[in-house]
Amino acid sequence: MKTKAVRLYGKNDLRLETFDLPGIKEDEILAKVVSDSLCMSSYKAVRQGADHKRVPDDVAIHPVIIGHEFCGEIIEVGKKWQNKFHSGSKFSIQPALNYKGSLDAPGYSYRYIGGNATYIVIPNEVMEMNCLLEYSGDAFFLGSLAEPMSCVIGAFHAAYHTRNGIYHHEMGIKEGGNMAILAGVGPMGLAAINYIVHSPRRPALLIVTDIDNARLTRAASLYTVEEAARNGIRLVYLNTQETPDAEKHMRGLTGGKGFDDVLVFAPVKQVVEQADRLLGQDGCLNFFAGPSDTTFSAELNFYNVHYAFTHIVGTSGGNTDDMVEALNMMSAGTLNPAAMITHIGGLNAVIETTQNLPHLPGGKKLIYTHIEFPLTALDELDEKGKTDSLAARLATLVKANNGVWSAEAERYLLENGRKIE
Repeated sequence: MKTKAVRLYGKNDLRLETFDLPGIKEDEILAKVVSDSLCMSSYKAVRQGADHKRVPDDVAIHPVIIGHEFCGEIIEVGKKWQNKFHSGSKFSIQPALNYKGSLDAPGYSYRYIGGNATYIVIPNEVMEMNCLLEYSGDAFFLGSLAEPMSCVIGAFHAAYHTRNGIYHHEMGIKEGGNMAILAGVGPMGLAAINYIVHSPRRPALLIVTDIDNARLTRAASLYTVEEAARNGIRLVYLNTQETPDAEKHMRGLTGGKGFDDVLVFAPVKQVVEQADRLLGQDGCLNFFAGPSDTTFSAELNFYNVHYAFTHIVGTSGGNTDDMVEALNMMSAGTLNPAAMITHIGGLNAVIETTQNLPHLPGGKKLIYTHIEFPLTALDELDEKGKTDSLAARLATLVKANNGVWSAEAERYLLENGRKIE
């Protein structure tokens, strides 16, 4: 079978090509990719080429398909896996295989599997490591967001707390406690709010901060104070730049106790140090934001480390259990991270978009691999719709859904967009 895919040949060398896939072996699966969410990790792989830990040394001779946040449909199952997987089933993939200690991963290391392709061959090790995950939701794009959602879910599970005199870490956020998410209304911050409001383990107080009123207002319209209250959470959105003595105000909301859990969503020294000051007894600071500066550092109050037992964790990515949790919640309709998506495009938009990801505003860039469509911001569909009837209809659907991408918009694009086969 022929596939069309974006392949990496070396540093900054991406090519959109059509080529033949090999016939599947009895321990492999043939699949159709429908959607892929672009990730900064792919940008880093493109910049580094063979110097990247997951990219093979012979990538110039044996190019790899990029993209690792993808969702699609199984077409054909090899004999070994026919009792577990079936043609027509939707799937997502956990790319961190950790197969026999290897760093190899779909989207970085393989010739015939990656998210920016029309068709792929899923190798045996993906199934062996239980990393081919069935998904029963309506929208493919939600399956693509399962991997980034798992990163957020993992952050909440990685938090820990202790009881005085007992040398045991109780994993997870403090249930019924005080939580703050700092710089928390970017795409991953929105995902965190969405998850914690709907998760089975919740704080009693959640304060979300930022310094941009437009972003805060948008977040408050997506995840309302009323919705959080229905789930037992007092949710407060706060512009720390406009609030006099913001830290004192935030501590006041906790009754002076401080916060049990503080998550930092921006690699900014002042924000990290503010998080440290906000911690209460046995408070856990999760540094979620990955800095690109290898020397990034901030001051920490070690008096509180010693006497108040404050502590720090950091997470980078989620595990398979986190991803399964995300898929199950999305399939059940209790979690919808669609607000993370700010742009859509077709396979033709992958190369330019990936190479320019750090300079593009907004959140997640979602690619439909069987569609030809320029990368377009959701809030620019209206303008594009003046000369493009497809964009005009998509704009109407997005507006009807509070400016957020939806299963209905996806179906319309897949049915009416210009096809790539």
